[in-house]
Amino acid sequence: MRRLARSGSLALALALPQVAAMAAAPAATIEMALAGRSVAVDIYRSGTADATVRGAVILSHGFTRSRTTLGGHARALAAIGAVALTPDLPYTFDFRRNAQGLAELVAWVRGGGATGGAAVERVVLVGFSAGALSSLLAATTPGVVGYVGLDAFDRVSRDGALGLDFAPRMTTEAVLLRAPPSRCNAESVSAPWGQALPRLLSDRVIEGASHCDFESPSDWMCRLACGETDPARQAIVHRTLIEAVDRWLPPPGR
Repeated sequence: MRRLARSGSLALALALPQVAAMAAAPAATIEMALAGRSVAVDIYRSGTADATVRGAVILSHGFTRSRTTLGGHARALAAIGAVALTPDLPYTFDFRRNAQGLAELVAWVRGGGATGGAAVERVVLVGFSAGALSSLLAATTPGVVGYVGLDAFDRVSRDGALGLDFAPRMTTEAVLLRAPPSRCNAESVSAPWGQALPRLLSDRVIEGASHCDFESPSDWMCRLACGETDPARQAIVHRTLIEAVDRWLPPPGR
C-alpha cells in the first residue's frame, strides 16, 4: 500500500472532532439543474466570516441515499476552510449522466457560484459507493485536483467494468478507502481500481468496516442492510478525507 503523507496533516486530522464541532450547518440549500434534472444541493462553509476559502469539495452519495448522508464529512471539511457541497444526484442508475451533472457542478463552483462570485480554482471530488463511480467518471473535469473513493461501487456488464475501464485515463491523484468484501460493496467490486489508477496515493482496506462506516451520518436503514457503524472506523475515514484535502487544497502561503 502506498501511503498518503503531508506535513501537518496528521495533527490536523487528530483535531477533527474539535473543528467539526465548530462547523456550521449548511450555509445554503439551493435547487439547480444538473444533467437536465432539478436537484437540491447543500453548501457548507466555514462558520468564520473572514475565513479564506482553500478550494471546494463535492461529495456524492451512494445508491438510493441522499445528500444528507455525507453532511458530517462536509461540515468537517468546511471547518478547515473548504467550501463543501453535497448534491442529490439526478439519476439512480445512470452513472454517466450523474458524472455529467458533477462536471456541471464543478464548472459552476469554479465560476464562483458557491462563493458569492469568488472564483475557485481547485476542486476535490469525493464519492461514496455508487457516488464514487460517478465521481470517478467526472474526475477528469478541468479544475479537479484530487479524487477520494469511499467503498466504491463499479458497474460490471458484458461490455466490461465501467470504472475499471475509465480508471487508466485519470490524470489526478486518487485515494481509495474500502471495507472488506460484502454484499453491500458488491464483494469489493472496485478493488481492481487500485491497479489501474495511474496516480494512486493510497488504497486502504479498513479491517472490520461495514459499508455504512463511510457515510457521515449513516442511519438505521443502512445499518440494517449493511452492518453496524463503529466510531473508530469512522474516524479513519474522516482522517483520510482531511489528509487528502490538506494535500490537494493547501492553505494560502503553503
